Amino acid sequence: MAEAKDILRPTDDEARALARGLMDAARFAALAVVAEEGPQVSRVALATTPEGFPVSLVSGLALHTRALAADPRASLLIGEPGAKGDPLTHPRLSLSATARFIARGTAEHEALRAHWLALRPKSTLYVDLPDFRFVVFTPTGASLNGGFGRAFRLTAEDLG
Repeated sequence: MAEAKDILRPTDDEARALARGLMDAARFAALAVVAEEGPQVSRVALATTPEGFPVSLVSGLALHTRALAADPRASLLIGEPGAKGDPLTHPRLSLSATARFIARGTAEHEALRAHWLALRPKSTLYVDLPDFRFVVFTPTGASLNGGFGRAFRLTAEDLG
């Protein structure tokens, strides 16, 4: 039997820049978590912190928030298909990460709140509700599909 060919390209600066660009431009992502009931996927609002980490504002009422509190392992699918063409030809990043909730009343929370509201001013309607909190995702690795025939595996360092 013939040996399987590695379909992944060597990670280069172009792949790193594409991954970084997808994260920085993202307004939404599909968030996958490990819940008691099994794997679950939700759509969440997304931005990056000033340091470049993905961040979301989540409700404590949501299943994905409770799941992350119990098991911080997560995956984010980042990248939206364009208006034209086959959606599978558009770049997307499947990011593996560890979630960390930001405590209210801390300097980090206040800085994230100001940053988030500058990007998403309509969030003023719910950002201060008691069940909402910020969750920062620390990347542990990623798979990048840069379009047809352009697949890469990235490390946490590649995403920094």
